[in-house]
Amino acid sequence: MPAPSSPRILVFDSGIGGLGVVQALRSLAPSLTIDYLADTALFPYGEQPDDILRERIADLVCKACDTLEPALAIIACNTASTLALPILRERLDLPVVGCVPPIRWAGRVSANRTIGLLATSATARRPYLKQLHDEFAADCRLLIHGSRHLANLAERAFRGEQLDPAEVQQELACLFQQPGGNDIDAVGLGCTHYTFLLPYFQRLGPAGIMWLDPAPAVAQQALRRLCDVTEASLPASPSSPADRFFLTAHPQNGEELARNIAWLGFANGWDVFS
Repeated sequence: MPAPSSPRILVFDSGIGGLGVVQALRSLAPSLTIDYLADTALFPYGEQPDDILRERIADLVCKACDTLEPALAIIACNTASTLALPILRERLDLPVVGCVPPIRWAGRVSANRTIGLLATSATARRPYLKQLHDEFAADCRLLIHGSRHLANLAERAFRGEQLDPAEVQQELACLFQQPGGNDIDAVGLGCTHYTFLLPYFQRLGPAGIMWLDPAPAVAQQALRRLCDVTEASLPASPSSPADRFFLTAHPQNGEELARNIAWLGFANGWDVFS
């Protein structure tokens, strides 16, 4: 009797940020087959108009699902999730899991009732943040830094570049030096890229801060939904075609990218999705 086929998942992001979710998926379910799509042609999303992003994300993810035929899609990008999740769930006949800033989590764990959020400038200006705050952490003061630079710093860190600590400290100061910033005891990462900056945040930020990375929780939710839709447990080892890594624009250094993604299971390098 043939081994059951490993489910295929699509993970989508504007750049490498969703690879933190991929890393969590690999840890929880090594048998998964994962296709990754990075919309590098429009990176960073924080600099793009909402209406252009909304239609582009919806069209690109729907096209990828038609082509790659995943059992489930993960929108591993806060900006993309807040803009396009309703459209995607309406258009696609498969589960779509998104990312939201971990304000609810921060509200649960904060003893000082003052929480912080590091996000992109695009996420920081969304009305959705106020809705999350009002619904899940209304008794907490929420301080936000919407950065135009942290996502690029994260891309550099992912490539193995040693960052100048002063660059990271300058961004953290924009959060912690706000009025009330000294009372922050929990900070949510409101951009999946920031997973790759977590070691810097932990080393350079104030002592005693709880840094909340939602990537593992997103992976866990995706696996729950996947088991629901497949009505079976995951096989112990993969049996479907190899994992694939797609970009929407040629990278500046393709060989370097291929080396950097190989450890996450993308041994066949990258290709341009069209």
